[in-house]
Amino acid sequence: MISSVSLIPRAHLFGNPTRTGAQISPDGAYLSWLAPVNGVMNVWVCSAAEVPDGARPVTDDRKRGIRSYGWTYDGTHLFYTQDTDGDENFHVHAVDPVTRVTRNLTPFPGVLAGVTGTSRIIRDQVLVSMNRRDPKYFDLHALHLGTGELSMLVENTDGLAGFVADEEHRVRFATKLGADGVLHLLRRGEDGGWEAWLCWDAEDARASGPSGLNRAATALFLRDSRGRDTSTLVRLDLVTGDTRVLAADPRADIGATLSDTDTGELLAYAVTVERTENFAIDPRVQPDLDFLTAQGIGDWNLQSRTEDDRTWIVAAASDTVPASAYRYDRPARTLTKLYDARPELADASLASMRAVTLRSRDGLDLVSYLTRPIGADGPGPMVLLVHGGPWARDWFGFNPYHQWLANRGYAVLSVNFRGSTGFGKGFVNAGDEEWGRRMDDDLLDAVSWAVAEGVADPARIAIMGGSYGGYAVLAGMTRNPEVYACGVDIVGPSNLETLIATIPPYWEAIRAQLTRALGDPETPAGLALMQERSPVSQAGRIRRPLLIAQGANDPRVKQTESDQMVAAMKANGVPVAYVLFPDEGHGFARPENNLAFNAVTEAFLKRHLGGRAEPPAPGELEASSMRVLEGRDMLGL
Repeated sequence: MISSVSLIPRAHLFGNPTRTGAQISPDGAYLSWLAPVNGVMNVWVCSAAEVPDGARPVTDDRKRGIRSYGWTYDGTHLFYTQDTDGDENFHVHAVDPVTRVTRNLTPFPGVLAGVTGTSRIIRDQVLVSMNRRDPKYFDLHALHLGTGELSMLVENTDGLAGFVADEEHRVRFATKLGADGVLHLLRRGEDGGWEAWLCWDAEDARASGPSGLNRAATALFLRDSRGRDTSTLVRLDLVTGDTRVLAADPRADIGATLSDTDTGELLAYAVTVERTENFAIDPRVQPDLDFLTAQGIGDWNLQSRTEDDRTWIVAAASDTVPASAYRYDRPARTLTKLYDARPELADASLASMRAVTLRSRDGLDLVSYLTRPIGADGPGPMVLLVHGGPWARDWFGFNPYHQWLANRGYAVLSVNFRGSTGFGKGFVNAGDEEWGRRMDDDLLDAVSWAVAEGVADPARIAIMGGSYGGYAVLAGMTRNPEVYACGVDIVGPSNLETLIATIPPYWEAIRAQLTRALGDPETPAGLALMQERSPVSQAGRIRRPLLIAQGANDPRVKQTESDQMVAAMKANGVPVAYVLFPDEGHGFARPENNLAFNAVTEAFLKRHLGGRAEPPAPGELEASSMRVLEGRDMLGL
C-alpha cells in the first residue's frame, strides 16, 4: 500500500541535480557539466583525465542558474545564454575555461540573442541571431569570440523565420512563413537577394522544413511530409537536383539524427511512438547503436562528441532510474559512468511508467503514459497532467512530476492529445481551431478510459498543466465543471484574444501558425471563435477549487492572463487561489521557487483530492519569492 512507501522529499526531485548536461570539448581535452555553486547551477570543467575530482566551476551565476551552454571549436571558449528574471531576453556569454574570465557578448537591453551555429572552418566565430535592429525579426551575425565583434551576415528586412548557413558562414537558404500558413524555402542568389525555391502547404508546414547542409554544402537535408502523413528525412543534392529519402516511418515523424563529423552526411535517426527507437542509415554506426542499447542503461541519447568522433557523451534514463551520463569510447567499445544526476534517489521507491495508446471518440490514437502509486489496487485519486505547447509531446522515461505525484498517492496520466507533435501532420493539424473542444475531448476520453480501467475514482480526478496545459486546465474546468475535483493552472492563457494581442514581438514570423490554430482576430469569425474558446468568458461555470500560478515577467503568457481570470472568477463569486512569482517568467527556474510552488501544490491536492503531502520545511516557502495574492485558505498550508 502507498502508506508504507516513504515520502520522497521534494528537494530530491525538484532541487538542483548533483550534475547534469555533460559535454566533452571538441578536442577531447575537457569534460564539462552543470552543477550547483552555493545552490545556483553553473558550468564546471575538468581535464578529461581528472573526472570527476578535478572539476571546478568556471562561471559565477548567482541567481537563476545556467541552463544552456556549449563548447566552441576554437579550443579556448565555452558559451552560455542567460536572461533576467525569466524575461527571455537571452544574452550570449563567453567564458575561458582556464582563466574563468566571462564576457557578455550581446549586452543590449531588451534584446534576445542566441547561438545558431558553430564551425570547424571558422573556429573563432559563432553564428548569432539577434533582434536588436527590429524587435520582430532576427538578423544573423557572425560573432568573433575573442574580440566580441559582431558582423552582420543577413539584415532580415523580409520577415524571414530562419536561416541555413554552411561551414564558411555563407547563408545559403532561409525560411519564411506566409500569411496563408505556407512555408517557403528561399535560396540566396548571387546578388544576395532571395529566390523562391521550395514550399510546403500549410498542412505540411509544422512537420516539414530544412534540417541543414552537409560539410561541403553540396546537399541539403529536409524533413518532408508532402504526399504522406508522417515526415520523411530527405537528402537533396544541390548539384544534380536529385532527391533521396533516407528515412521514413508510417507510425511517426522522423526525430533526432546523427551526422558524420567529417562529411556531415546523416548516419542514423530516431523515431518515437510510445518509446524511442534508433536506426542506422549508414551500417558503420550499427555496432554503436547495438552496443549502447544492449548495456541496460535505459533509453539513451547522444549529448556531445569529440571532433574525431572517437568519444561520445551519452545521457541515459529509464522510468525508474533518473538520468546518468556516460563516456563511450567507440574504438574500445567501453562505457564508463561519469555521474548520476540525482544519487539521492538511488534507494527511493520509484513507480514504473506504462505506455498505453488510447483511442479518441473519433478514432485517433492517443499515445499516453500512466504511472500508478506503488501497491495501487483499484480505483484511486488521479492527476491528469497536460503538457504545454501544444506543439510538443509527452515521452516515456524518468518524469519527476509522475514520481512526485505517484509517491503522494495519485495515479498520473499524461496524454498526447491532438495537436501534439511527432505523430504526423494529420494529428498535429487536427488541433487547429480545436482548443477547448476536440483537444479537450481527447483529455475527457483519457479520463473515461482511466475510470473504465479501474485506475481512477471518478470523484477524485484533478487536472494540472503549464502553458497550453494551463489553458487546458481552465478550459476543462469551465467546459466540464463536474468532471474534475480540482485544478492547477501554471502560466496558462485565459483569453485567446489578448494572448494573440500580446505575443512577444519576435513571434511575428510565426503569427500565421498561431492564427491558424486559434483563429484570426482580424476576421469576425476568427474573433468570435477566440472569444468562445476563452475560459475567462466562462469563469462563472467553475465549481471546483482552482489554483493559478504565474510568473510576473512571462513574455509569452502575460500576467494579465492570470489576473483577468482571477478577476472574472471573483466577479462571479467563485473562489480561487492565486500565487505570483515576481522574479519568474514562463515557468519557474529558480529551485527555491519551484520547491515552494510544489509544496503549495501538494498541500492543495491533499486538501481537495486526498493523498499525502510533505509539510513545508522551515523557511522553504520564505526562501522563495512567492506571493499569495488570493485564496490562502484554499491551499491547506
